[in-house]
Amino acid sequence: MTSSISLPQPLKSFFALFPLQEHPYIHPHGKTPVKQPTLWIAPPRIANDLLSRDVECLKWQAYLALRGLKDVSVLWSVAPSGGIDGRLPNLQVPMSGPGVDGDGELLAAHLIPTWVDGQVPGEERGSGNDPLEGYRDEAARDESRAWVSLLEGTVHAALLLHMPQDSFWRLLLSADLPSLQPSFQVLLNPAPAPLTGFSSLIPPYGVKVSTANIEAQYRNGISALSDRLSSDKWFLGSEGPTALDALVFAYLHTLIHGVDVLRVEVTRRVNLVAWELRLRSLVQAAFQPAV
Repeated sequence: MTSSISLPQPLKSFFALFPLQEHPYIHPHGKTPVKQPTLWIAPPRIANDLLSRDVECLKWQAYLALRGLKDVSVLWSVAPSGGIDGRLPNLQVPMSGPGVDGDGELLAAHLIPTWVDGQVPGEERGSGNDPLEGYRDEAARDESRAWVSLLEGTVHAALLLHMPQDSFWRLLLSADLPSLQPSFQVLLNPAPAPLTGFSSLIPPYGVKVSTANIEAQYRNGISALSDRLSSDKWFLGSEGPTALDALVFAYLHTLIHGVDVLRVEVTRRVNLVAWELRLRSLVQAAFQPAV
């Protein structure tokens, strides 16, 4: 049935300038099933490196490698906003069974240990079933908490302080970047004072950070870390690698490839450099680029 209403000629002439084009249907390509675990990470520093430049992503790379996983793919083409809760890393793992999605399952970082426990059956020490978490005794396990606090507090504050200036401002101003970097209020103990005081007409805003204080705490922390490692194979004298070793490696590797003021404190301590180099080869060998 055609309409009895006709368009005015000027309008017809105008629409004729934009003819309707029809194209054949394009069939989507078949999905490539996920056949091996793939870790989504922030990009490495250089193209031919497989280790992430982000300390949080690198921590989980080291964790997977030190738990004994091999042939894990790494993918760094996904923006942080594409990860779960806008954060990286994520671990994409294959799923088995009829009718499962070829994309597999995507895990947030805090779910990685549970998944790893299921991949290394029979391993007790260092797994979720080990009350000592891989450490030799309760005292070492409790001591590990203090070293984690040092690394994720004082050392991370020094890293944040010496970020490249453009990255620092992008981190503060860009909504596209994930909130992976904690604030100085969380990292420092005691927390820094606000930029404006009680006597100011301006409400409390920002933080007043002492660069000298952070760098002094950082130097003391690296010195203590070197003394505690001594000539041991693993931190706290553990028989095998623990989650603390993964965390220490991530920070040492990031510091060694960081700015001079941070790198020098690590490189002047031979045991830390040799330990990081040994673990670097172990971690790199566990990964391959995603196809």
